[in-house]
Amino acid sequence: MATIAYLTHGQIDQQKWDACIDDAGNGLIYAYSVYLNSMAKNWDALVLNDYEAVMPLTWNRKYRIHYLYQPPFTACLGVFGKNINAETVAAFLEAVPAKFSYWDIYFNSGNLFPVQGYNLYQRMNYVLNLNNNYETLFNAYRENTRRNIKRSEQYGLVVTRNAGVTDAVELAKKQAGEYASIPAGDFANFTKLYAALYKQEKATTYAVHSKEGRLLAAAVFFFSHHRAYYILVGNHPDGKTLGASHALINTFIKDHAGEQWLLDFEGSDIPGLAHFYCSFGAAEEKYSAIRLNRLPVWMRWMKK
Repeated sequence: MATIAYLTHGQIDQQKWDACIDDAGNGLIYAYSVYLNSMAKNWDALVLNDYEAVMPLTWNRKYRIHYLYQPPFTACLGVFGKNINAETVAAFLEAVPAKFSYWDIYFNSGNLFPVQGYNLYQRMNYVLNLNNNYETLFNAYRENTRRNIKRSEQYGLVVTRNAGVTDAVELAKKQAGEYASIPAGDFANFTKLYAALYKQEKATTYAVHSKEGRLLAAAVFFFSHHRAYYILVGNHPDGKTLGASHALINTFIKDHAGEQWLLDFEGSDIPGLAHFYCSFGAAEEKYSAIRLNRLPVWMRWMKK
């Protein structure tokens, strides 16, 4: 008989947990214990039988209220395992302990099912299959993207690989305020996470400099489950007119063309970013999210 158990963080067998994520048909890098330990303030778990399927519960507490939230630099989580279906997702949602009275979390694309009694809504990701030759991939770019790449070459921009994470983080910090307020501590945690994944050969960086050596763009890529995650990005304002970000992504695509990678752009619901990702030929990948408010009546107005 199938049993979904709620485990606090100290009860989780992280070796079995990671083995489940390794084998999951919908596995993602965000669900590994090293990622959750680095980026989540707290995390417990729901576990089906002997780690046949799992769901991390990333949580925090405020005013004695426990709530589920989406950690920074963690595009989606949800239920992971083999042969996940609507019944599985529904069972996990029903198993979430009642003490978590407010949820604001994102599920992976393998959880995209309607679940009775839960008001799930759709979000959008964009992905590009790199399993083709570079010429074919390049020809699928929009004309404006190809022009920007040519412009970057005319200005003599230089793309470097494995440039180190510090430049990418510092540039991303300066840009972060345009889209979201990210505390400095989260960037510090991300830097430690990068170091851990780099040791596992699951992380790299790309950077773009002007011919004079000025940093114009930088990005961190993570790798797992045949996905390359475009996960942390920084762009200097001057780089936008020179095609720096176009040069960076184009170089990554050129380096990995013909390989079994899905370039995961991690969103976005922001129209400008969505247009940018689509300009490289990326396709839509929908996933679901939920906001659930079971707070006491006197507190609900705070989370409307």
